[in-house]
Amino acid sequence: MTHGAWMSDSPSGLAARRDALREAAGIPDGDPRALLDAALTELDAAIDALVGEGPDAGAGPSDDSLPEAVRAERRLLHAAFQEAPVPLFLLELDGTIRRANGKAAELLGSPTGYATGRALTVFLDLPFRATVHSQLAAVARTGNPRQAHCRVLTASGPLEVMLAASAIIVPGEPPRLVATITPDAPPAARKKPAKAPAEGAPKGTPVPGTSGQGTPAKGASGQADRAVRSLTKRLDMVTAVTRVLLDNSTFSEAVTLQRCARLLVGELADWVIVDVERGGRLRRQFAAGPRTRQAEETARAVRGVDPDPASLPGQVQATRKPLLLAHVDNPGLLGADPDGRQVLMTLGATSLLCVPIADETASYGTLTLARTAAAGPFGIADLALGQELGEHLAIAMRVDRMFRHRSEVAETLQASLLPARLPAVPGLELAAAYIGATQSQEVSGDFYDVFRSQDAWAIAIGDVCGKGQEAAVMTAAARHAIRALAHVRADPREVLAAANDVLVAGDYDERFVTAKLAVLEHRDGGLLVRLGSAGHPGPAVVRADGRVEILEGEGLPLGLFPQATFSHVELELAAGDLLFFYTDGVTEARSMSMEFFEDRLADELAAMAGRSATQTVRAVQELVTTFSQGELRDDVTILAVRVGEAP
Repeated sequence: MTHGAWMSDSPSGLAARRDALREAAGIPDGDPRALLDAALTELDAAIDALVGEGPDAGAGPSDDSLPEAVRAERRLLHAAFQEAPVPLFLLELDGTIRRANGKAAELLGSPTGYATGRALTVFLDLPFRATVHSQLAAVARTGNPRQAHCRVLTASGPLEVMLAASAIIVPGEPPRLVATITPDAPPAARKKPAKAPAEGAPKGTPVPGTSGQGTPAKGASGQADRAVRSLTKRLDMVTAVTRVLLDNSTFSEAVTLQRCARLLVGELADWVIVDVERGGRLRRQFAAGPRTRQAEETARAVRGVDPDPASLPGQVQATRKPLLLAHVDNPGLLGADPDGRQVLMTLGATSLLCVPIADETASYGTLTLARTAAAGPFGIADLALGQELGEHLAIAMRVDRMFRHRSEVAETLQASLLPARLPAVPGLELAAAYIGATQSQEVSGDFYDVFRSQDAWAIAIGDVCGKGQEAAVMTAAARHAIRALAHVRADPREVLAAANDVLVAGDYDERFVTAKLAVLEHRDGGLLVRLGSAGHPGPAVVRADGRVEILEGEGLPLGLFPQATFSHVELELAAGDLLFFYTDGVTEARSMSMEFFEDRLADELAAMAGRSATQTVRAVQELVTTFSQGELRDDVTILAVRVGEAP
C-alpha cells in the first residue's frame, strides 16, 4: 500500500486504514497499545463529525437532503465510531448517555440503544456511583479531564475499570462529555509491592503485574486518555479560532486572517499560509512560522510569492476541495521565490494540508498548513479540523465584507442627507454637528438643511422613525421635498402640508418624519422667524441676556395622515440671540443613572448665552457625550443660528 492511499481522505482510504488496523490486531506479536493509540487518534475526526453533524445534534440538514457522497461519508464515520476498539460514551453534562459505541454495548452486554437516555452511573456498582457522579460533575463544571477507578456491571459480572472523562466544546452546540472505559487493576492491587519471581522460575520471567523489564505495567487507560486529550485539543482549537473571529472588533479582514494564522502556528502546524482571491487569482495574504528571527525572514520571503494555478493552493482554489499530502513528493507544490528556490524546501516542510476558505455561497481563498519532519505527517483528523477552520474563516470574511459594504453604503447615504458645508448667510452665524449613535451601525434618519427660499433663507431639520436604508430613503425624500417646495411656497405650514402629501403618497412602510421648517428674514434691524412644526421638538431660543425658551414639538409628523395640519409660530430675534435646533437624540441622551439630558438642556444653554454658534454647538456636543459616557442610544444632530448685525 502506498503512502498516498494510506493517508487518503476518501472513504476507501479510511476503510483501508480500518482494515489494516484489524489485520494488525490479529497478529500475535502485535503491540495492542500502539494499535489502540493509532485507532483512537485517527478516529478523532469521526467522533467530531458524529458529535457535531449527527442526526441527534439537531443542527444541519437531514440525510435525505444531502448528496449521496456525503451520506456515504456519514455512514462511514458512524461505522468508524461503532468499530472503535474501546468502549466510548458521549454524555450530556448531567451524565446521561447520548451515544454508546459497539464496544461499550459489548461491555455492558446490551444493545447500543439500550444505554441511550440512561445515566452512566446506572451501569456502575453501587459503591462507585456517587464518586463517579461527582467526578463527571467536576468535568462539566471545570472543563478539566478527570479519571476514576470504578466497577462496571457487565454481562459476565463486575469488572474493575478506569473511567476517563473530558469535556467537549463545539461552537454552536451545547457542551458535552466523552468518557472511555478501560480495564484496570483495583487500587488495592496497584498499591501492593511487586512480587518476586516464583522459586524455580526461568531467569527473565516477568513478575506478575509488571512488564517484561520489571517496570509497572501501564493500563490502556493512559492510551485512551491521550486519545481523548487529542480530541479535546482539536475541539479547543476550533473554539479558540471562533473566539478570534467573534472578537474581530475592527472588522478588518487582514487582521482576522493574521490572528488566526498566528494561533494555528505551533498548535496545528509549523507554518501557516493564507492566500486570498483578488481580481480572479490568488494573492499571498499572510505567512507565519516559528517565532525566531530566521523564521521571520523566511516568512517575509514567502509572503512575496503569489501562488500560481498549478500550485497546491491554486488546485484547491480551482476545485474547492481540500488536499492532504501526508508525505510530499513534489517540492514545487508551493511554487518558487524570485531566486528560483522552492518554497517547500525553504520551509523544510514534509507534509501539507490545504483547505479552501469557502462556504456555501462563495470561495475566498485557501488555508495551507505545513509540517516539518519532527512534527509528523497530517492525518485524517487534521483534515476534518482544517476543513472546519476554512469554513469558519469564510464565514468571517463574508461577514466582514458585508459590514464593509454596508458601511460604505451607509456613509454614502448619510452624506446625501446632510449638506457638505453650511452656506454663508449675511447677518447670521451658522454651526452644526452630527454624532452617530454608538449602539448602531445603521444609517441615521436625522437630516438638516440650510437653503435659499425665495427672498429669505430657510432652515429644515427632521428625524425619520427607524434606521437603515429604508429610513434613509424616506429621509432623503423628506429633505428634498421640503427644499423644492420652499422655493414655490412662502408659508412654512404650506410647505410642510405639501411635503406631507408627497410622503403619504409614497410607500414607506408606515414610517413617519418629524420636522421643523424655519424661514428667516431680516426686518427692522432684527430677525423675523416664521416657524412651522410637524411634531419635531424645539428649537430653543437663547436670548443674549441668558433667558431660554424651549418651544414645543407641536403638529403631526409627516407621512402619516392626508390633509394633516401643522402648527405655526413667529419669533423676533435681536442681535446676540441664538436659535438652537436639535433632534431627540439630544433630549433622550441618558446618564448611567438613567437621567435624561432634556432636564439639563435649558440650564446648560442659559450658561452659554453670548457664545458664538460654533462654541455653543461644540459645548453641547461635549456635554451630551460626557453625560451619556459615550453610549449614545440615538443619533445627535445639532444646528445653531446666532443673529449678528443686519446686513
